Amino acid sequence: MMARCAPQLIRPLLNGLNLGKVQSFQCLRVAEHSQAPASLQPERTFSSTHRLQDVPGDTGSADRVTVHFINRDGEKLTATAKEGESLLDVVVNHNLSIDGFGACEGTLACSTCHLIFEKEVFQKLDAITDEEMDMLDLAFGLTDTSRLGCQVCVKKAMDGLTAQVPVEIADMRKELGVGKQSK
Repeated sequence: MMARCAPQLIRPLLNGLNLGKVQSFQCLRVAEHSQAPASLQPERTFSSTHRLQDVPGDTGSADRVTVHFINRDGEKLTATAKEGESLLDVVVNHNLSIDGFGACEGTLACSTCHLIFEKEVFQKLDAITDEEMDMLDLAFGLTDTSRLGCQVCVKKAMDGLTAQVPVEIADMRKELGVGKQSK
């Protein structure tokens, strides 16, 4: 019966998805069509499986791309990204200190992930959607090479890319003084 195997299959999943620790085990089933007391027979043997980091699609450091961000204060921030990640994901995943960046979490509801690219790089980026253009219209410091970081996906050809974070931002939290302590 599969019910006997379920705890052995589910336990590794509940313990952090580290399937690499699952060694060989056998699922047992009750003998069918027997009048005698049921005997247990092996049905199928499973061996260890790939660990989570060995899953196809996670190709490791071979597909890593280095990207640089020039922050509002001129500080250069560097991170390594996986192909397919958005530049917003790179900033969030590496906990880069860019104040107010990506307030809408990539839902195209703000322009806080506004980035400015060099002309040569900008021309190599994917086409801008109408929705992104609408949000860029609201961005402070808009240039001819502006894009939203949530809409720019990393490609291998972008290795060494530098993106400028605009000095001017539209962040109501700053205007309202949110986070300031009163004396």
